[in-house]
This record gives sequence, structure tokens and C-alpha cells, in this order.
Amino acid sequence: MRTIRTLLTLFFGLFLVGGIASALAAAYARGRIESHGGEEDDEFDVVSIYDGKDFTSRARALRRGSVLSWYGGGTVDLRGATLDPAGATLTARSIFGGIRLVVPEAWRIERDMIAVFGGVGDGRSAERIDESLPVLHLEGFSIFGGIGIVSEAPDLDQKAAEAAEAAAASEAAAAFAEEMPAAQPAMA
Repeated sequence: MRTIRTLLTLFFGLFLVGGIASALAAAYARGRIESHGGEEDDEFDVVSIYDGKDFTSRARALRRGSVLSWYGGGTVDLRGATLDPAGATLTARSIFGGIRLVVPEAWRIERDMIAVFGGVGDGRSAERIDESLPVLHLEGFSIFGGIGIVSEAPDLDQKAAEAAEAAAASEAAAAFAEEMPAAQPAMA
């Protein structure tokens, strides 16, 4: 009985020290590791440390992407992107965080992932995957976190609809302001 208690105490102590070391390393890395690439770029890096970040790609020939979620989370929306004919590689790393990967329903994805006290899952229907399309190679790891692959994101679609509505209202207001005659000064 004493041996079990000693092992559990050792395990808990190592877990606690490891968690503190991970949190300190993340705090140190937060200002040093940055995101690169934009919506139209064929290569991107998305970094989310102690933060949440959403990224949307509209790449014409996506070749490479990297996502790091460390004590954070985020969404990478690839529904507007087109894979390079040779395929693409996405490296996803989740440490005490979560990544939602939103892809077109028909995309082929090959996973080479390691999960430790975490998980990686594909929630899409296997019947709708088109085997003739290029492959997205998903590699990386998830430690005390998760990576989910989906083809629908109603919350992102709602945000996009609200942004489009706001832009249309702003454009209409600008057009109305241009049509209005200039105000004449009042006579006293």
C-alpha cells in the first residue's frame, strides 16, 4: 500500500511540476512565436497561446499550414481554400488547447497524429469524401487537448453574414450621403 501511495504522490508531483513548466514556457513563447500569412497566402502559420484565434484561408493553391494552440484555442476555416494539385500538409499542435479544423465536406484527409490525454477526431461523413481530390496531410500532436475536423461551422457562417450585412449597410449609407445635396447656410 505504501508503494502505491508513493507512486501516486510521485505521479502527482511530476504532473504538477510539468504543468507549471508548460505554463511558464507558454508565457515565454507567447511574445516570441507569431502568426504569419494571410487569407490569400498558400502557406500560413497560426499561433494561439493563452488566446483564441480564428483564421480563414482563401488560398488558390494551399500547400502548407501550421497551427499551434497552447493554453488557447481557435478555428482554421479552409472551406474557401483550394488545395494544391500535389496536396497540402497541415501541422497541428495542441497543448492544453483545442483546434477546430473546418474543411469542405469532400476533402480527403490523411491523419498522422499522436494524442496523449487528448484526441483527434473527424466528424464528417465518410460517404461524402471524394477520393479523386488532392489530399490534405494532417500531422502533429495533441497533448491534454483536442483537434476536431468538421465541415460545418454555423457560428462562423453567422459572423460572416453579420459582417457582410454591416458592410452593405455602411456602403448604402456612404452612397446615400453622396446623393444628398450639400447643406446651404441659413440666412440670419
